[in-house]
Amino acid sequence: MKIRSCVGITKPSLLLVHSELPALTFHKTKLTWTSTLRFPSNYERTSGSVTRFHCSVAGRTGASTSVSSSSSKSNTVHLSRKQVKPSSLYSRPSLSNMKKERIANRAKVYEFLRVLGIIPDELDGLELPVTVEVMQERIDFLHKLGLTIEDINNYPLVLGCSVKKNMIPVLDYLGKLGVRKSTFTEFLRRYPQVLHASVVVDLAPVVKYLQGLDIKPNDIPRVLEKYPEVLGFKLEGTMSTSVAYLVGIGVSRREVGGVLTKYPEILGMRVGRVIKPFVEYLEGLGIPRLAIARLIEKRPHILGFGLEERVKPNVASLLEFNVRKASLPSIVAQYPEIIGIDLKPKLLGQRSLIQSIIDLEPEDFGTVVEKMPQIVSLSNTSMVKHADFLKGCGFSLQQVRSMVVECPQILALNLDIMKLSFDYFQMEMQRPLDDLVAFPAFFTYGLESTIKPRDKIVAKKGFKCSLSWLLNCSDEKFKERLNYDTIEMEEMETMPSFDMNSLMEPRSDESDSDYEEDSDDEYA
Repeated sequence: MKIRSCVGITKPSLLLVHSELPALTFHKTKLTWTSTLRFPSNYERTSGSVTRFHCSVAGRTGASTSVSSSSSKSNTVHLSRKQVKPSSLYSRPSLSNMKKERIANRAKVYEFLRVLGIIPDELDGLELPVTVEVMQERIDFLHKLGLTIEDINNYPLVLGCSVKKNMIPVLDYLGKLGVRKSTFTEFLRRYPQVLHASVVVDLAPVVKYLQGLDIKPNDIPRVLEKYPEVLGFKLEGTMSTSVAYLVGIGVSRREVGGVLTKYPEILGMRVGRVIKPFVEYLEGLGIPRLAIARLIEKRPHILGFGLEERVKPNVASLLEFNVRKASLPSIVAQYPEIIGIDLKPKLLGQRSLIQSIIDLEPEDFGTVVEKMPQIVSLSNTSMVKHADFLKGCGFSLQQVRSMVVECPQILALNLDIMKLSFDYFQMEMQRPLDDLVAFPAFFTYGLESTIKPRDKIVAKKGFKCSLSWLLNCSDEKFKERLNYDTIEMEEMETMPSFDMNSLMEPRSDESDSDYEEDSDDEYA
């Protein structure tokens, strides 16, 4: 081995050259390497071989690499203080293979779902079973609950729920609350998101909150069956504000539980968008706020009538059919459903029918609706039978028409009771038919409870009075009338009418659940 030139090495104390691992060792800290080391041919390697040198200078170690090339037959050693960085761990073939395997498994699951008719487009990014067998288990379980492929397509994210970790714990909890197994299918169709919920974190707090609103424990499962979406509401959000507003307008606190049991959808209504505009519109019609509160207590479902879609168009239809604006408060208070049904076709149909059976004038139809708004929902058969009965009693068509306009309720009463009352009127009271034409509301009073006792008292005293004076008053008022020296005409002519003040009287009865407790089906 020859060293032709060595420049920059100051006083080397030791030079070692090893055939397998050549090394240079120095005691000086300064090192300058500018020459080329050449080795005999017997030390040359095949093309592309690498010979490494380690130099230790005053306790420091450097690395040099000599690459042998068949074309140049020379080796160049480069020393560097920097070490080569290792390759990234994330590029290892094993992790890459795992990723490819996951993609392949997901493709198999997607293909399996497509064969069943399930569209997996929305499942990207969702953690799914890695095998077709596990996915098959989930779908079979959902089928046992009554859900169809169409139901799954409506909410495909349900396939991300584990049978053992998600579905069974949630359904077990609902079953223990009293939710009937027979309602699970419809329950999950309406609110499949419940299967993602945690029993402890999500469901139990909502149930506790509902109990705090005075919903009876036995009614909780019925509330959930009617409105399962309530399980997804935030406690301090819409639920609390809607209840607070209802109490603020006059709904009794002890009635809140009953109101929510009858119509739990209130818990999901926004005050500013739904409840408040509805209440203010009814106030604008002339219904006092306290009366609105009483209507909500009795029929809370009226809050679900769309203000713009139903209520306002129906009010416009009533005015179109000759109902006076001043009568609107009374109509709504008597029959709140009239502002929530598809009203105009019913008004057209009923007006046409009544015109055909008693020759009613269009102007009089508005009066009939004002006095009995329920007539818009009365069956055609009932009206025809009652009109025929009155005609059979001897009343002329004109008299029947007058009686219906004066008291439309006679088209809806129990016919058997009407026959008994008419027989008593004709046989015992022996009054002319004109008395009934003047006061057709006679048929609305109880024969045994009111008509007979009062008629006998008046007959015993020898009074001659109209049917209105005899019947259209309370028992206390009737006793006072018996002490009168004369019969006042205004009392004789007074007709019964709806009193808005009666609606605002406080309720004395306590709210009870409208539901009967059903036998619980265990989930298995």
